[in-house]
Amino acid sequence: MKTLEKDDLARLIKSVFPALPGDKRLGVLVDVPRKKATDNPDWKKRRSLAGEWASLLGAAAGDIPLEGIGLIAYPDVGSNNADLPATAYEIDGAPPDGADGLASSGREVPFAEIFKRYQLFLAPTEFSTTAPLKIAAKEHGFRAATMPGFSEKMLPALKLDYDEVSRRVRLLQERLDRAETARISFLVDGEFNFRMTFDLRHRTSHVSSGRFPDKGTAGNLPSGETYIVPYEGERGEPSRTEGVLPVQIGLEIVLFLIQENQAVYVDGEGEADADEMNHIMREPAYGNMAELGFGVLGDMGLRPIGEMLLDEKLGLHVAFGRSDHFGGAVGPKNFSAPSEVIHLDRIYIPAVQPRISVESLSLEYKDAAPETVIEKDRYTIW
Repeated sequence: MKTLEKDDLARLIKSVFPALPGDKRLGVLVDVPRKKATDNPDWKKRRSLAGEWASLLGAAAGDIPLEGIGLIAYPDVGSNNADLPATAYEIDGAPPDGADGLASSGREVPFAEIFKRYQLFLAPTEFSTTAPLKIAAKEHGFRAATMPGFSEKMLPALKLDYDEVSRRVRLLQERLDRAETARISFLVDGEFNFRMTFDLRHRTSHVSSGRFPDKGTAGNLPSGETYIVPYEGERGEPSRTEGVLPVQIGLEIVLFLIQENQAVYVDGEGEADADEMNHIMREPAYGNMAELGFGVLGDMGLRPIGEMLLDEKLGLHVAFGRSDHFGGAVGPKNFSAPSEVIHLDRIYIPAVQPRISVESLSLEYKDAAPETVIEKDRYTIW
């Protein structure tokens, strides 16, 4: 598996985590399968990569500078953005291939203690840790770069001009923080038009620029997006998010009817719509419109690789489910079980959903004329 060399890793850490007083230790956080039947080759490579990075960063710690590097492994939580377990293991050497090998590979430590002892984290995990680490970072003051599904195909994204990435996401942030409404016109198969309105009142946006200069922050790496949680109605006033959201699942088009920021009905062409309707009936919180995201890396030459960590940074995306880690109101308490907690992005770029195009996306402001931000799948504001 291709990877980064010691000097590359040291430069990456110094770029991603600008030095702050009190920075002493960095933890490489990795999950291991609870059940060996759930393992897969990419996950196995990622665990090997985590061990290699911990070793190389240990050799480069003095150059960063840091006092030490730790490899921290824990049993997988089964779904993206579910809460972390109570304890993990500080490991010497490579992570084991299964959770049953953790006890013999290292020392069990409460996550609460780990969060106090480490100031920086890299998390190349199978299941995303973004939500729980965002919440824990605010409490404990550490910084974390989450890398769910990371693979060698993502290495070019770690070598981008992140000054330009930062400029673009800040342009979007300035607009989203002023906007009250986003209106999107989707075109399916070149002839069927569907419209969505997203209520952006009572919200501020967030940027994922590949830099974490402030204590108490966590987010994805590779990075390159601005995102906002649509208003979810928690103030007592109904959300104005409504319309029909088309999603291509496999070869099928599935249509989600959205009312007051919630998917209430699903229609479509085949079996996928029934599956989605059953999911919403079983877990209503899954139907929450949790995020309107604007990835910028697609215009910088990157292409999808089949991993959400990178692919969502390529263009427009809409997420279903959990939103509390972005400042929204829907969290684990709204789901029936920890294993049901989900934050699922649908990415609107031709390479991912070829039957759907974004004809236009305009932002409406309280004291200014509407502005078109995307037209025919391309940004208009650079």
